[in-house]
Amino acid sequence: MALRIVTADERLSRAANKTTIALFGPTGVGKTTQLKRLAPSETVCIDLEAGMKSVQDWPGDSIPVRCFEDMVVLASLVGGSNPAAAPEAFFSQQHYTHFAGLHPELVALLASKSIVFLDSITDLTRQAMAWAKKQPEAFSEKTGKPDVRGAYGLMAREVIGLLKHLQHAPGKTTIMVGILEKHTDEFGKVTWQPQMEGGKAGRELPGIVDQVISMSLFAREEDGTLRHDPERGTERRFVCRAGNRFGLPAKDRSGRLDETEPADLAALLRKINAPAAPIA
Repeated sequence: MALRIVTADERLSRAANKTTIALFGPTGVGKTTQLKRLAPSETVCIDLEAGMKSVQDWPGDSIPVRCFEDMVVLASLVGGSNPAAAPEAFFSQQHYTHFAGLHPELVALLASKSIVFLDSITDLTRQAMAWAKKQPEAFSEKTGKPDVRGAYGLMAREVIGLLKHLQHAPGKTTIMVGILEKHTDEFGKVTWQPQMEGGKAGRELPGIVDQVISMSLFAREEDGTLRHDPERGTERRFVCRAGNRFGLPAKDRSGRLDETEPADLAALLRKINAPAAPIA
């Protein structure tokens, strides 16, 4: 029986020590360089896209990942075992015990870190899709031919399961970086959406994480008002609230963020996790 009562003090302590953030932005806006804002001693970067060139002087630890199977192992070591998982499933106690025994150095490293920076969720879905296409579910039972819908369904289920497992990682703040892409319909209407394989994982992601943040470039009008200008803007900002005037994906579960915030992940985390003011 894993049921237990969590006291208010315990809950507040956990809330102050962990959060999950999906950080999306156009290519080249500086998402990966936000790693430099985080304390190297507390942070590990999971590098799925060989994109560490922009932060090559960052003195923290990174783990390169080139296939979905390796990412599943890392997620298991970060989040521990899932008591609800079947014995043969990803993230079960048997799965965790097996790979923890194979990689004690990773267990030790991850245990010493409080922040996991995953770069990027876009590449995670690409790797997951490459894996899914090789699984039995990706082939028709009748004809034996590839079944694209089956592959996409499997990919979405496994990616969502992995992200939920990271969400439950005890004492870990998880920051998932991804590409934000521009879509223009036949009527010229512009929308911005996370770039991910398939649609299901992208639709469910906001319900999994605590915060959805869009990072982009802005310009200032003469009166100081911000204007979204991803091509010529010079000011980087985080957009943090749903229903914002820029039409960018965002969500603030903490209720502590303004519509936009300075592009500084460390400052953002401090604001999210600041102790609540005492009730008078």
